[in-house]
Amino acid sequence: MTKSDRSTLLDSPSTSPSTSELRALFNGRVIAPDDPRYESARTVVYGGIDRRPSAIIRVADAGDVSRLVTLAREYGFELAIRSGGHSSAGHSTTEGGVVLDLSDMKDLQINLEDKTAWAETGLTAGEFTAAVGAHGLAVGFGDTGSVGLGGITLGGGIGFLVRKYGLTIDSLLAAEVVTADGQLLYVDDKSHPDLFWAIRGGGGNFGVATRFKFQLYEVDMIFGGMLFLPATADTITSFIAEAEAAPEELSTIANVMTAPPMPFLPEDVHGKPIIMAMMVYAGDPNEGEKVIAPFRALAAPYADMLRPMRYPEMYPPEEGGDYHPVAAARTMFLDRMDRSAAELILDRLQRSSGSMAVAQLRALGGAMARVPADATAFAHRQSRIMANLAALYEKTEEKEIHEAWVTEFFSSLQQSDKGMYVNFVGDEGEAHVHAAYPGATWERLRKVKAKYDPDNLFRLNQNIPPA
Repeated sequence: MTKSDRSTLLDSPSTSPSTSELRALFNGRVIAPDDPRYESARTVVYGGIDRRPSAIIRVADAGDVSRLVTLAREYGFELAIRSGGHSSAGHSTTEGGVVLDLSDMKDLQINLEDKTAWAETGLTAGEFTAAVGAHGLAVGFGDTGSVGLGGITLGGGIGFLVRKYGLTIDSLLAAEVVTADGQLLYVDDKSHPDLFWAIRGGGGNFGVATRFKFQLYEVDMIFGGMLFLPATADTITSFIAEAEAAPEELSTIANVMTAPPMPFLPEDVHGKPIIMAMMVYAGDPNEGEKVIAPFRALAAPYADMLRPMRYPEMYPPEEGGDYHPVAAARTMFLDRMDRSAAELILDRLQRSSGSMAVAQLRALGGAMARVPADATAFAHRQSRIMANLAALYEKTEEKEIHEAWVTEFFSSLQQSDKGMYVNFVGDEGEAHVHAAYPGATWERLRKVKAKYDPDNLFRLNQNIPPA
């Protein structure tokens, strides 16, 4: 295809581009239904999402992104943006539209002198962490290595370093973003500051982020890993109290759940309520062992895997293959974890008929809470505890049962903090998107949306309609 042919295709909205035209434009990077790779390429992380895009385009660079965004604007086809494919709402794919797949964009430029890194958004959290970890450096992402940098960063990023170094967006210095008009913009606190504010927590509403510039922190040896404790009302409340009172170097994620048949757990524990805690002390490992001692003393541990380790070890290699969990889930913030809340959690987990039920509790505060609420589009800086409630199940026909269970659990546990973390909101409706962006944050985001995406081209997300 000649340059003039490409111009004609881009300028003519009369028909949708054919597969052959797309393949000519994107240099063989198009996966269509006639491609043997199509079935695996259309599959996303979570089960129960079975959509068939007309094409999946694994873009090579920002130029490809710009061309595809321009085509979507001109022809009006639905465009899904995929970084790691972890959207529980199914926003990483589309029925009949086109998927812009960033997974081949993995360039990483590390500047050791000023401790910064430019990272393309097809990198996963695990890939980035391993690469910068070789230099004893880190950025805080989430608790899963296979998530794409694009999605987790744009939504906020709450993980193993949240109390020490804040959210992922608190390490974001700049970004390159392709907006709805096909332009590639350099965005920071001086260049397009309104857009820079919005992409720090506002999700994929404003464009396709192709590269991020992160501040790196010295995080080499940590004291961390997993601790398995019996789950009782006392151990749950005491664990969260200790987590909130601990030095900021310690971030914890406590999964209250029924013990699966893990080989390192005694057989008589299988099926009993446990706390599976993931813990990171981002400081001197010797000091970390002292800080974690009160947690080990809460009860005799069923298993203790806490030890000095290099930080990237918190993201072990994940099993690939065909496991695509189906879950009914809700996210929320809590004001407190008292005995009545802990008892409610234990009761509701026992009532679930799912293959696994879990209430995940993350004590927040620290560096995250010191950033003003209006400094970024993430408005929940003062929230104390994040809870994620979920039931995993196998049979899709049981969806109603598990959705009813998690809806009732959510309603019963809710306290005065009505906020939600956008990265964990599923396909739950506009009210829950509003809960992620309360009050003035919502109105400000709508104005930025109207400026950079007035026609709502980027709508496959937790959508913020333009003002």
